[in-house]
Amino acid sequence: MIKDIPSFVVEDVAVAVVPELNKEGARQWNCYLINMRDDTLDGVLVTSTGYGQLDHQDMKTSTLRHFLDVVEPHSYAKIETLIEDVFPLNNEYWVSYYLNKDIYDKRFIFLPGTIAEQNFVQVPIINKRGVMIR
Repeated sequence: MIKDIPSFVVEDVAVAVVPELNKEGARQWNCYLINMRDDTLDGVLVTSTGYGQLDHQDMKTSTLRHFLDVVEPHSYAKIETLIEDVFPLNNEYWVSYYLNKDIYDKRFIFLPGTIAEQNFVQVPIINKRGVMIR
């Protein structure tokens, strides 16, 4: 029965979108998974998708799957680079990982318009400014 399946709370794991300069010196937006735990995250799988309305039309991006394998304690891993065209959409990152042989998962959703400078915070571990969801 579904009530018998344990549900574990994701703590000290975050997703952040950070503006950075690429090799050509242009600004690009990178999305990172941040592990603020003292434990290693194993078998990390992230699915990303964008959805919502743009110009009064339903829009949905492709769903991408990113296998990050292992994210060490107090470190981060790049998930993907975002283009600004998807900022008016919901940008969802569904993160799953193993911790002590138990599986954890959580959806992190950047709502439309939230990836913006007025929402910047100092992102831990990366030590850059960006938008972060815990």
